[in-house]
Amino acid sequence: MAVTGMACGQITDPTATEFYEPVPPKVQPGSEMGAPPSDAIVLLGPGADASEWVDDDTQGPAEWTSEGDALVVKPGSGYISTRRKFGDMQLHVEWKSPDEPDKEGQGRGNSGIFLQGRYEVQVLESEGSDTYTNGQAGSIYKQTPPLVNALKPMGEWQRYDIIYSAPHFSKDGIVVRPAYVTLLMNGVVVLNNFEIKGATEYIGLPHYLPHGDDVIKLQDHGNLVSYRNIWVREL
Repeated sequence: MAVTGMACGQITDPTATEFYEPVPPKVQPGSEMGAPPSDAIVLLGPGADASEWVDDDTQGPAEWTSEGDALVVKPGSGYISTRRKFGDMQLHVEWKSPDEPDKEGQGRGNSGIFLQGRYEVQVLESEGSDTYTNGQAGSIYKQTPPLVNALKPMGEWQRYDIIYSAPHFSKDGIVVRPAYVTLLMNGVVVLNNFEIKGATEYIGLPHYLPHGDDVIKLQDHGNLVSYRNIWVREL
């Protein structure tokens, strides 16, 4: 119940600022850290069931390799994308870089998570390897570096929790509200409501083109990056 037309000093009844609707629906949290809550859509669960994913080019079955509960990039097979499309969301992803200390920079454990198929959250083994800061793990690729580097050592599982607000466009395709993203890396905030400047570009500046809900993509960059325990909550 909204209170309007009344200065704060005129309210004498405490119940005037209390309301009872809407009642938030109950969501059962996961049984342990990182486990999906009751309203989550599980995109990659135990046994690395890839049924929620397709080859991004052919739309056929994803060709990445299942290893236990993980899905591992198959170099040269291409990106994979979700069958479903999403807008605003909470996204949980766990990933692990391969043990390749001989590689450097962008050649070391490189992959990426593309929100709505076009805004890349970088996945990279950038602990102890020099690269441009807006291309290291936790960056929005080529747009902003993470606030801090909270990576665990090479070969350990990393955890991303992403809160994403999709952009809104007018009927004429003008950006009414840009996309925003908050990212926690292993429980540490590394992006805080960052305004995404447009679709990820390798060369040149980012820019927006109008779109609606769209897929999540995982990148094949030629490195044996593993993914597990991926789930999403639509917001």
